[in-house]
Amino acid sequence: MAGRGRGPDFVEALARGLDVLACFDADHRSRSLTDVATAAGLARPTARRLLLTLEELGYVRSSGGVFELTPKVLTLGMAYVSALGLWDIARPHLEGLVAQTGESSSIAQLDGSDIVYVARVSVPKLIALRVDVGTRFPAVQTSQGKVLLAALAPDELEACLAEPSRAGLPPYIGRTPEQLRHELVEVRARGWALADEELAPGVRSVAVPVRDGTGAVRAAMNVTVHAAETSRERLVDDHLPLLLRTAGDISAEWALWRSRPHVEVARRAAPETA
Repeated sequence: MAGRGRGPDFVEALARGLDVLACFDADHRSRSLTDVATAAGLARPTARRLLLTLEELGYVRSSGGVFELTPKVLTLGMAYVSALGLWDIARPHLEGLVAQTGESSSIAQLDGSDIVYVARVSVPKLIALRVDVGTRFPAVQTSQGKVLLAALAPDELEACLAEPSRAGLPPYIGRTPEQLRHELVEVRARGWALADEELAPGVRSVAVPVRDGTGAVRAAMNVTVHAAETSRERLVDDHLPLLLRTAGDISAEWALWRSRPHVEVARRAAPETA
């Protein structure tokens, strides 16, 4: 929370405001002032000033002493996604893949030691986890995270794994660091990753990289299935080839979009007339 900045230009007030926004999630859609102050580690008067400021800016609304976020908060994340051009390109491909597999598909990017979902097309399934755009999970427990971690240079990987997860899940003890590094070597060599009930019981997924025009891995795309319905063999033999082809198509179109000859300049004001 607030108070962790070290640089001379660190703005503590901004950090505290972001901490307040981060207090709200799927399990805490509404919070009282006291709840916010406790969750953000702030004094109650400070939390009140921040909430009232966010309310005036349109990011928070209040009723009966309870605060909640407004849809305007989405603009903070969607500005990033829109700048990439990724969603506009990926959407028809994701929809086509979901139509072929009958399973949900998502795109995620790495943020510290977590993945964050930036695009998703889902089908109704009784799976233990709720996933939306903006959801974050520990990278080491997901197929997408393994793909993204495998693409890092050794020093980047070590720095990433040293960061604590912000996903709010219990620490993962499914493998040793050495076992993880060995698995990431395999993922890098074969070009895809599998996560078999590592994130939650019944959740099985396979993921592949999404690359930019230079070939660098910029995101990861998956197919998620219910373990009781779809075996590992079917996931790899039937869904993985379709996933690889779809991710390749998205990568190619994304590279073309990012290299487009498009420059936007400010509009000049019309000359004044006497």
